[in-house]
Amino acid sequence: MIGHIGISVPDLVRAKAYYDQLMPLLAFDEFLSDVDQFAYRPAGGKPGTFLFFYPAADGTAGYSRDHPGLQHLAFMVGSRSAVRAVHERVVSLGDVVVEGPRDFPEYPPPYYATFWRDPFGFLLEAVCHRERD
Repeated sequence: MIGHIGISVPDLVRAKAYYDQLMPLLAFDEFLSDVDQFAYRPAGGKPGTFLFFYPAADGTAGYSRDHPGLQHLAFMVGSRSAVRAVHERVVSLGDVVVEGPRDFPEYPPPYYATFWRDPFGFLLEAVCHRERD
C-alpha cells in the first residue's frame, strides 16, 4: 500500500481552500495544516493513502498529464450517488468537467466515474466499482 502522495501546487492557499471543499465528499479528513503544507487522510481512521500538498518551488512550469509524472488521481467512493455528488460540487466550483458521471465499459466493470480538472489543471476522478447505490 502507498503511504502517501505529495503534490506540488503553485498556490498553496488557493489549493487548501479548494480541497477543503472537495475532500470530505471523497471520504478524506484533514490530517494537518501548516504554512508550508497541508494533508488529508482517509476518513474515519480507515487505512489508505494520505495526500499531501506542498508549494511548488517554480509555479511557472505548470502541470500537464502529458508530461512525465502524475497522470491523474482517482478517488474510490462507496456509491454511484457519491460520484454524482462530487460531480455536482465540481460543477458548482466552476471546474472543467472532462467526463460527466457515467459507466465506462472500456474499463473492467463495474466502473462508474466522473473526471475533472482542479484549478491547477490536475486531472481528478471519482469512481465507484458497484453496479448500484
